[in-house]
Order: sequence, then structure tokens, then C-alpha cells
Amino acid sequence: MPIDLHQHLWPAPFLAALRERRRPPRLVGWRLELPGERSCEIDPGNHDVAARVALAAADGDDLVCVAPSAGLGLDRLSEGEVSELSAAWLEGALALPAPFRAWAMPAGPDALARALAGGAIGLELGADLLAAPGGLDMLAPMLRVLEEARRPLLVHPGPAGTADAPGRPGWWAPVVPYVAQLHAAWWAWAEGGRERFPDLPVCFVALAGLGPLHGERRRARGGGPLTVDPLTFLETSSYGTQAVDAVIRVLGIDVLCHGSDRPYAAPTLPRLGSDAALHGIRTANPARLLAHVPQEVSA
Repeated sequence: MPIDLHQHLWPAPFLAALRERRRPPRLVGWRLELPGERSCEIDPGNHDVAARVALAAADGDDLVCVAPSAGLGLDRLSEGEVSELSAAWLEGALALPAPFRAWAMPAGPDALARALAGGAIGLELGADLLAAPGGLDMLAPMLRVLEEARRPLLVHPGPAGTADAPGRPGWWAPVVPYVAQLHAAWWAWAEGGRERFPDLPVCFVALAGLGPLHGERRRARGGGPLTVDPLTFLETSSYGTQAVDAVIRVLGIDVLCHGSDRPYAAPTLPRLGSDAALHGIRTANPARLLAHVPQEVSA
């Protein structure tokens, strides 16, 4: 069962909730307005459910996990706004047809428990929140809910903020602040997260900003060796053979999973010279990440 762990698809109730907002982040027609007077046009076809079902079939995916995108910063809004947007997201995303399954967005531990019971596979969370000083303490109530259910955490870049100021090229935010957030979140998790939440499956998007490649520098500056954690996974979105191969040399292949970040990037598969390696990345490894999700994914 080939799996894509990381796509974004906004269903009708979520689109409507974004359009009802009077301040960013919000949708005005198909223009996404973000804080800081930033905006971009959204292609309606990217959120056409029938078209996305057809794309998943063309990609050969039997399961596609979709999230709203922590980069919108929706979880930074007031409690009432977060609750409203989270409910709209789940209403639409949990009703999507196969092959789609939904990640929940942060709205507190009680709301997360209800989302998991209602069919969400796990939680998408902003990498900057995990990386922040005291981030594990702040997030602990939701992480405990996930750990008790053995449901996965998807660590995704949070808002780029002023680093994505007008005048920057379109690739700037994904390549600079997003990567830096993921890098920091990876090391924050390695430094104390796994010890604190030993049974929590975690997946970092975009190869954790290539954070694992800096283990040598960590050791050179007094840190301990980087150990391979079988419950900490990385997905491959936006990276190709060179980067994937480098991470495999550090962590091995058993924690690498396929993700595409569609519609923001086209799915790619690394050229690893082995059908077994691709089966691991596309099927066996993501199945282990999702092993405790109801209607268990079989390798």
C-alpha cells in the first residue's frame, strides 16, 4: 500500500471558514491573505477533491494523509478562532473520500482526543513551536494524548513570519526559514523529546531540514553521538536522491518515508537503485508510523 504522508487539501467547510474571517489569515475569493500584508493567489484546482483523487491514483498512492498546513499559523489565533477553524477542518477533511485521511490541527488536548476518536490519524504541529524554549512543556498535554493512543505527530514548518517579507523570491520561505525551523525542531526533539515521550511516533517533514546531517558538528562541539530512533521518522518532500541518500547514510533507510507536499511540490521518488528501498520508503516505513491508526495500514 503506497502512502504519501504529507499533502495539503482544503475541503469546502474549511475554505468557507477561511472566507468568513475578517482578518488574516483568511481567504478573499481565492487570494490567501497572511499577517504582515502578505498574500498569494490559490489555484482552485489544487483543492478540487475529484481532481486530487485522480492525481493520487496517477501517483499510485493508496493512502494520502492531508493537513491544513501549520505554515498558516492558525493555531496562534485566539482560542475561539482556533476551535472554529479546527472544527471546520475536521468536518471537511474527515469526510474526504479515499484515499485521503486527515491530520488534526492543534486545538488543545480535549479537542485532539475527540479528533482522534473521530478518525484523525494524528496531529500536524508547527516546527517552531516544538523548537521554542519550553516548547515541550507547552505542548506536553497534546503530546501525551498522542502518546497514549500511539498516534503520530507530524512536525511541519510554522509561519515564516518576517522572513517571508514582500520582495523575497517565492522559494525563500521554503528554503530558508522553513528549513531552519525543522532543523531546530529535530535537535530539540533529539535533545529531550524522545526521553520524555518514549512511545510517541514522530515524523518530520522535508528530512527534518537536514538536521541529522549535523551530527558530526554536534559531536565536535561536545554533544553525544546521534542514535537512530525507530519511532522518529523523516519524510522526503521537496528533496531528491542526493539529500535522501545522505540522510540514509546517517540514519539508515528504515525511518525514511515518502511525502510530497502536494500541491506545493510535485511528488518525486529518489533513485536508490533498489525496489526494496522504494518499498520501504513508500509502504513499509510509513505503515510502521501509522501502525496504531484504526484500519491499520498493512506493509
